Amino acid sequence: MAIKNRIGNLYSLTSFGESHGPAIGGVIDGMPAGVTIDMEQLKREMARRRPGQGGMTSARNELDEVEILSGIMDGVTLGTPIGFIIRNRDQHPEDYDHLKNVFRPSHADFTYHAKYGIRDHRGGGRASARETAARVVAGALAKQVLDKMGITIAGEAVMSELSSNDSAGDTMGGILKCVIRGVPPGIGETVFGKLSAQLAEAMMSIPAAKGFEIGLGFDFVNHRGSEVLDKWTFKDGKITTQTNFSGGIQGGISNGNDICFSVAFKPVATLMQPVEGIDNEGNPVTIEPRGRHDAYVVPRAVPVVEAMAAIVTLDNVLIGRASRL
Repeated sequence: MAIKNRIGNLYSLTSFGESHGPAIGGVIDGMPAGVTIDMEQLKREMARRRPGQGGMTSARNELDEVEILSGIMDGVTLGTPIGFIIRNRDQHPEDYDHLKNVFRPSHADFTYHAKYGIRDHRGGGRASARETAARVVAGALAKQVLDKMGITIAGEAVMSELSSNDSAGDTMGGILKCVIRGVPPGIGETVFGKLSAQLAEAMMSIPAAKGFEIGLGFDFVNHRGSEVLDKWTFKDGKITTQTNFSGGIQGGISNGNDICFSVAFKPVATLMQPVEGIDNEGNPVTIEPRGRHDAYVVPRAVPVVEAMAAIVTLDNVLIGRASRL
């Protein structure tokens, strides 16, 4: 039986913790030894994701300070597991007491209860996006290794067509585009280990993610095959393609082009207005707005998407080194 609190094969993250518990954290395995880590860069990555920055994000004011417990000495990786924690310093679990026996619409309340027979009602517990801070740590460290290989990752939020002023107390979704540059051809596995499949799994594991496409994606259906062939050419001393409809991956393996994909995020399910729910005995209830929540999650999701892309990419680059002599 697979308990999926872990992502990755050679480079992996196992995360732990709940939204309003004492801390969240993780264990990173497979980090190569001898890598000099820029802790200031790690802080900058964490700052991009952290709440409490105003606008349409949660007012929860977490500093997201990472405490490294093992695996790094004097700023250099040891090749041993990197253990870390991020203490929750601004948790308000009492804000969620009214939800102890209530199932909110479009949340994980009912499904967690159906699976385990018990759930942490404090801010969604393990299902909360608070858990993604641990992913950003692993992704930020992976990025530093990839940078040394000439591989970069950049995400960009695409605003919803809805106006933020359309309805007070409501939420919006959006699309996040991401590009991985510098991945050499030949990275990724076949059949069930396709690089595109691994990226899809990683992105769809992010809270509120509801869609994934790579390259031309769903727009392929609006074209004939003759219109979307990535034809080969020889340029600057190497084989490449004239176009990149495939999004940098063919047959599940990188072809040397930019790897381009998009992730769609639904509107956050927690509204700051009364909504109808149901209690654990089946009785209808009205849930009044309380707590601190994002109205628009996509900007804070950018470093999370980049982090997941970095974890998957570094993992596959390391695996690729074992593919041939």
